[in-house]
Amino acid sequence: MKQRLLGKTPEELKEIVREAGLPKFAAGQIAKWLYGKKVRSIDGMTDISKAGRAALAGSYEVGVTPYSGMQVSSDGTKKYLFPVEGVFSRELDGAVKADAPQYGAHPAPGTESGAVEAVMIPDGERATLCVSSQSGCRMGCRFCMTGRQGFHGHLSAADIISQFISVDESDRLTNAVFMGMGEPLDNYANVSRAIEVLTSDWGFAWSPKRITLSTIGVIPFLKKFLDGSRCHLAVSLHNPFSDERLSMMPVEKAYPIADVVDLIKQYDFTGQRRVSFEYTMFAGFNDTKRHADALARMLSGLECRVNLIRFHRIPDFPYSPVPQSVMELFRDRLSRSGITTTIRASRGEDILAACGMLAGQHREV
Repeated sequence: MKQRLLGKTPEELKEIVREAGLPKFAAGQIAKWLYGKKVRSIDGMTDISKAGRAALAGSYEVGVTPYSGMQVSSDGTKKYLFPVEGVFSRELDGAVKADAPQYGAHPAPGTESGAVEAVMIPDGERATLCVSSQSGCRMGCRFCMTGRQGFHGHLSAADIISQFISVDESDRLTNAVFMGMGEPLDNYANVSRAIEVLTSDWGFAWSPKRITLSTIGVIPFLKKFLDGSRCHLAVSLHNPFSDERLSMMPVEKAYPIADVVDLIKQYDFTGQRRVSFEYTMFAGFNDTKRHADALARMLSGLECRVNLIRFHRIPDFPYSPVPQSVMELFRDRLSRSGITTTIRASRGEDILAACGMLAGQHREV
């Protein structure tokens, strides 16, 4: 099987061109073709000699994977399906403690092994791509369709970058959120490599301010991310009470949300980098004054935002969405406590592209 050039750094490309007998400057040419011009094939790298391209093609390919399906929501949101079976690794990277429940250790019956989804969300002049970092997920959150399908494997940096190149809106994307399928910090090596490509001068040259990474709180790699990146952070909190959060999110056993927030408070979010907390609301479970007050206490002193998210019904899950009026009361109570709080608009629910609904399943489009 040929190796993929996509996701390689200039230093790695220098070694590749050396082995292929190309001049050193060819590494910079290849990087420009991969990330600046988003070429789909080695043959398209026309400023490299024909013999040089042939030498590269003997062992390498660009590695862009076209989407195999696409759906368009009534609100303009687009969901793309990417086949990645056989490309990714099931090797674990030690992100989760051994005593943490591994609900995603095996794929759930009936799921599409290797299929991942990315969502493009238009909003005026903005075009945000919600990218996936794993096929399935092993975090096991009960209210998430991705987590319930099990874990199939980590996406490579090439798989992640390929999502940016393959969507129809590739040339007009303005922002990216790592909020698709999978826990990004559970695949930290490949996600951090993808962010390096996105933000480096030799890559896409995006500002880190255009990227947000969402996590449920994998503390060892959260610290690495906070130390090594200036991208924005979003934390899936959903309940300020440990026992209640544990009943929905097994990761609470290994990495309590109180410890996650304590770590975040050690960093400065008063400048250009932002932190937000995602809070999906379930009727009768986490929508009371008691929850709002506990959440305000937990986040006190931290420059942050809380995004309230309407729950989208999924099969075999007992909880229901919260009425809009209750969400507004919850928002107002947090706001009076000094916590900037918004109610996030739901996008793409009719094509199962909203929060917690991605499942990597082939559908007619």
